[in-house]
Amino acid sequence: MRRVFLWAARNRWLKDRLPRFPFMRRAVRRFMPGETLEAALDAAAPLQAAGIGSMYTKLGENLAGLDEADAVADHYIAVLDAIKVRGLDGEVSVKPTQLGLDLDEDRTLAHLVRIADHAAGAGSYLWIDMEGSAYVERTVRLYERLRAGHPRTGICLQAYLKRTAADMARLMPLDPAIRLVKGAYDEAAEIAYRDKRRVDANFLDLAVSFLKDGRGRPIRLGLGTHDVELIEQIAEQVEVTGIGKDGFEVHMLYGIRVGEQHRLARAGHRVVTLIAYGEHWYPWYMRRLAERPANVTFAIRSLLP
Repeated sequence: MRRVFLWAARNRWLKDRLPRFPFMRRAVRRFMPGETLEAALDAAAPLQAAGIGSMYTKLGENLAGLDEADAVADHYIAVLDAIKVRGLDGEVSVKPTQLGLDLDEDRTLAHLVRIADHAAGAGSYLWIDMEGSAYVERTVRLYERLRAGHPRTGICLQAYLKRTAADMARLMPLDPAIRLVKGAYDEAAEIAYRDKRRVDANFLDLAVSFLKDGRGRPIRLGLGTHDVELIEQIAEQVEVTGIGKDGFEVHMLYGIRVGEQHRLARAGHRVVTLIAYGEHWYPWYMRRLAERPANVTFAIRSLLP
């Protein structure tokens, strides 16, 4: 089933047609409050009241021209301003391909620098999202160049890729901020673990090692998973070294395991909800369905009267 959804995420014919149907638009509301930034900001207010932070990402990936990348950078500047005006504890996450990585790596870095400067000035933070394996090396390289002069920046890494342990070790001298996720692209067995148990085990090892190696240093780790049992395992293993619940963060998607998000926040964990918005939600939504079977159940329920 996972492979079917990942295939559907890449299929251009489905991408052009399925989003037009009302049942699809109803289903996606489970995972995003709306297509506009205003809807995303509105959804963050009650989360903040419950002690939960927010992270915003505008959906969309590869671009046709650099003028589109300029517009995306302008948009994120406006997002940071809107977060500050509303008094929200919010940050932004952007895909490098949205900023023109396929077209001009230096121009992409310039956009990241601009957004990072604005985020720092607003007391916020910039996260670089991770995409398919073809972009990993270039994205890590961008982050190395950015982080050297912009400490309020982080990067997403994927636990199912076999290279990730080396990437984390490579970045450690920069005292990095890392959002660790399991991974949601269809990658070959030569470069990625495809068995869920192996991915979970690697996620656990990577998180624990990173926290222990970085103890006492200005690192930051966000656990991008809805697997509460895995989060609790990590917390138990690092607690014996003196790292408490506030020594890392829990990053979950809007609309998923909402009760657990609130429970973890009440228990003293630092919880952040990733709120996606925008018109180009179809491939992102298909990857969310591929991530865990429970998401499919949610989607089916949303189609019923």
